[in-house]
Amino acid sequence: MPLLIAIFLLSPTFTNACSVLFFVDSSTGKAYVVNNEDYWYDVNAFIKIEPKSKNQLARLWYGWDKFAQGGVNEAGLFFDAAVTPEQPKINGYGNPKSNLGDDILANCKTVEEALAYLEKRKIALTKSHMMFGDKSGKAVIIEWVNGEKKLHWINDNKLIMTNYLLSDASAGNYPCYRYESIEQNLEKLKASDEELNLLKVGNAIGQAVQPPKADENNRVGGTVYTSFINLTDMEFVLSYKLSSKNVVKLNLNEEFLKEKGQKIKLTEK
Repeated sequence: MPLLIAIFLLSPTFTNACSVLFFVDSSTGKAYVVNNEDYWYDVNAFIKIEPKSKNQLARLWYGWDKFAQGGVNEAGLFFDAAVTPEQPKINGYGNPKSNLGDDILANCKTVEEALAYLEKRKIALTKSHMMFGDKSGKAVIIEWVNGEKKLHWINDNKLIMTNYLLSDASAGNYPCYRYESIEQNLEKLKASDEELNLLKVGNAIGQAVQPPKADENNRVGGTVYTSFINLTDMEFVLSYKLSSKNVVKLNLNEEFLKEKGQKIKLTEK
């Protein structure tokens, strides 16, 4: 699958600039997820695939260091997170001290189970919000704002998450051109009556990518990778550093049947 993403430099920096789209094709019912992960280019990004065990689901997650930035499991549950303006801590709740994304994918099959898992562990993020979606077409963004948990459910077959709080846009990072561009491109896509696929849905966030840019210390940042997931057919594609050459393609059904896990380092060709 060629990955032809239109790249537009519409923002002077990439700071706090991640974009996530969950979309359900009304004609076929297929559920798609696309994510731009924006950060420093010098991180050692990778894909981790964990095999199924007696008590845990097979899953794939991607990120750097020891934490999942996003991922999907064998049941078709997806998650991602994006940085938001800091909020006060909620009494009795806290930020995770473990690899929360991996824990959720290992133990939850649906959006509802993921929400219940957060509540069971008394998790309330102070600097991020999270999106969950599953192959049934359900999806939600959970935020913890002004001391309260807020849920934003999928509407009109789409759910978009960037870096402002949907529950309180006045907190910062708003207005967001990336959010607006995704909405506009989705409307064009739906109006075209084209038969949709993973690439066409993925191109809806093409204007939300962040081309590489150096800061005053000459450290380069931008879109580290873009992930494309067809949750219905369990198809996974990841493009590293906005390149059609640095692409990983996986059949998740096949990968999740393997008995051994693997770590795929993301490198430039």
